[in-house]
Amino acid sequence: MSSPRGLANHHLYLARLVLTAWQRDAAAAEVPAGTLVAAFGPACHQHLLRAYGWFLLAISSPAEVPTAPPTRVSELPPPPQGRAVPAELREFQLLESEGWLADLVNWSAAEPVAARRSFGNLATASQQPAGPQRFSEWVQGLDECFARMGDSLDEY
Repeated sequence: MSSPRGLANHHLYLARLVLTAWQRDAAAAEVPAGTLVAAFGPACHQHLLRAYGWFLLAISSPAEVPTAPPTRVSELPPPPQGRAVPAELREFQLLESEGWLADLVNWSAAEPVAARRSFGNLATASQQPAGPQRFSEWVQGLDECFARMGDSLDEY
């Protein structure tokens, strides 16, 4: 089995491949954007979550590596007695509560609920699903965190 860090990088690479195909199809404009979100969003999201989870395991260095990665810091086993929680995990825990990482871990492929319009009112509040631009930001965010935190992990 590969190392958690290797698996994190592998899934980030796979997410980039899915994202590139999504951007290519979006630029071709042959398929409605909502359909592309339904087709590419879940796959890209799963690769990003797996990349994130494997990286969490690389940081926490558990005694036994599970077969599937966690999706949040709270799903990690507690650190061994006498060992502090790494600062990187505390940073990720804060990012999971608000900001770009919270958006990533809480993203859902569910169809946005259509708002009902009252008669004569043309205004509706519709929520647009995250598209390739938002996923690209998530890829970049994870890539930057992995590079920065990976450097400090290499020192230990």
